[in-house]
Amino acid sequence: MTSLWRHRDFRQLWAAETASHVGTQVVGVVLPVVAVALLGATPWQMGVLTALETAAFLLVALPAGAWVDRWRRQRVLVRADTVRALALATVPVAHLLDVLTLGQLYAVAAVVGTATVFFDVAYQSYLPQIVDRAQLTDGNGKLEISRAVAQVAGPGLTGVLLRVLAAPLLVVVTAVGYLLSAFFVGRIGHVDVVPDRADRRPLRTEIREGLAFVVTHPLLRRIVACTSTGNLFSAISGTLLVLYVLRTLGLSESTLGLVLSAGAAGGLLGAVTAARVARWVGEGRTIPVSAVAFGVFAAGTPLAATLDGAAQVVVLVAGGVGLSWAVVVYNVVQVSFRQRLCPPRLLGRMNASVRFVVFGTMPLGGLLGGVLGTAVGVVPALWVAVAGQLLAALPVVASPLLRMRDLPDALDETAGEPVSPATPG
Repeated sequence: MTSLWRHRDFRQLWAAETASHVGTQVVGVVLPVVAVALLGATPWQMGVLTALETAAFLLVALPAGAWVDRWRRQRVLVRADTVRALALATVPVAHLLDVLTLGQLYAVAAVVGTATVFFDVAYQSYLPQIVDRAQLTDGNGKLEISRAVAQVAGPGLTGVLLRVLAAPLLVVVTAVGYLLSAFFVGRIGHVDVVPDRADRRPLRTEIREGLAFVVTHPLLRRIVACTSTGNLFSAISGTLLVLYVLRTLGLSESTLGLVLSAGAAGGLLGAVTAARVARWVGEGRTIPVSAVAFGVFAAGTPLAATLDGAAQVVVLVAGGVGLSWAVVVYNVVQVSFRQRLCPPRLLGRMNASVRFVVFGTMPLGGLLGGVLGTAVGVVPALWVAVAGQLLAALPVVASPLLRMRDLPDALDETAGEPVSPATPG
């Protein structure tokens, strides 16, 4: 099979994704810096800013999926990048005119977050249209590599650039990154087919169809249950991690940076090895095995509290690498499965429905982390998160996935059964 690196359209999509991910990582650092350094934002105001960046997944993900299925996905990607670039460009202009306010930053965060929802739904729905179904796992693995590299390099690159550029100017650099992403997407030669307008139904009906596809498919609903529950408890530990490392363990900020970088490196390792793991273990089995591994490696975080000195750091780093590796392997395999399984006309709605459910639990997890950390203490709350992450694997462990080597390739929409039955083994 020809390498995807020789596939021109895939290379353009990969380059666009890389530029987009780097831009997103930089935005995640530079907007809070602008808020604190230039506008004196309080902790509460910072919380509002963070919430606005992610609220769009709850508010617009479902209709976004239906709209993406109605439109040319290439155009959606280009326009989403353009909107993000233009919204960010208003920040340095307002700063130059001395009219920048927190209200404007809130608006920019909301607009960028909304455009990101459309971009993410469209690109996950676009990949199956430009590569063969047999190449989806490899393609998603390569796209995850760009995400992992951005997570590793993005914050560090932002720190370096902040030494030589004022934060508002760095926002300009980020806007240029999104324009680069739009440029690469525009170079993709594949022309995706848009359903005939006469076939369109009311928006609510189309949204309901996407949700029904996710909820009624026996394997897909178990994967979504596992992912959403895992995200809930992962958000608990994520909320408490900085407090735990700096205050409970008394480690330095540089050590915290090492722990976070180790997690990103584990994600990169997962992206590189996901396809091999799926071939070795079997696609079906990889999903429950990696879900269990996620909970096992998560135990390294609270376990460090029982140790002293360098052993704490070693366990934190090892746990972070293993946890991120397991998460990325899980994501590459289950996303590829979703893309192969779903009829092309439903891809946008399916991806949006999944994201609505799996990301919708994260704000609740963040609040729960704060409540548990206050009520029972940080370390017990982290152990609750570990237990929850292990329990999250139950829907996929207690399913046919553990007995499957291969996964279905497509769905017969009339019969509702897999066209190519999964191969037990």
